[in-house]
Amino acid sequence: MRLAGVRWPASVSTARLDGVGYRVVRPRRPIRAAALEEYRYGAQLAVGKAAAVDLAVAWWLAARSPHSLIHLPLRPGGQLDLVLLHHSLGFRVSSWKRLRSRLSPPAMTTVTLPPRPFPVLARADHERFFHQDFRDHLKYAFAADTLFLVGSRRAYELAAEEVRALAEDGPAHLVAGTHFCAEIGLGPWKPRHRRNPAAMLHAYLR
Repeated sequence: MRLAGVRWPASVSTARLDGVGYRVVRPRRPIRAAALEEYRYGAQLAVGKAAAVDLAVAWWLAARSPHSLIHLPLRPGGQLDLVLLHHSLGFRVSSWKRLRSRLSPPAMTTVTLPPRPFPVLARADHERFFHQDFRDHLKYAFAADTLFLVGSRRAYELAAEEVRALAEDGPAHLVAGTHFCAEIGLGPWKPRHRRNPAAMLHAYLR
């Protein structure tokens, strides 16, 4: 499965909350064979082949849509839904339940991935992740039965290769009967960080 040129039917809803307008993008069709659960070291996401593509498209959208919340409804298959958003939006995750209840009827659209959806980053870009002054971490929070991933475009792009490989390379491993996963670092990798301790989103193909 190649992500280049994938067409993803989506819906777009809007709402105002506390005087601020928000845009929520969701897949138009139900996501099947996917389950997201909180666990000791962060969260674990099990996906089928089609759901891995849903995750990759949502990841690509999140990196390039600073004014939108990208929502993947994964319940009742698992404990949690997933929302990806930019930190610049300044959205309080505790407001998610209220925002969901106010969303407008969805408008239909189709997202088409470009020939090269994700950039190829140099090794030095990834090594900066562990520098003490590095700030482009994906932060996370749990609220209203939802895992929120919050970060900059750079934060999403640093993890994009893991997401791409899960969708494009994972199915061959599944056929061969071998485990294939994406391990996405969450939070700053510093000991005893009070607000967002280091965690992991472990996504695997099933």
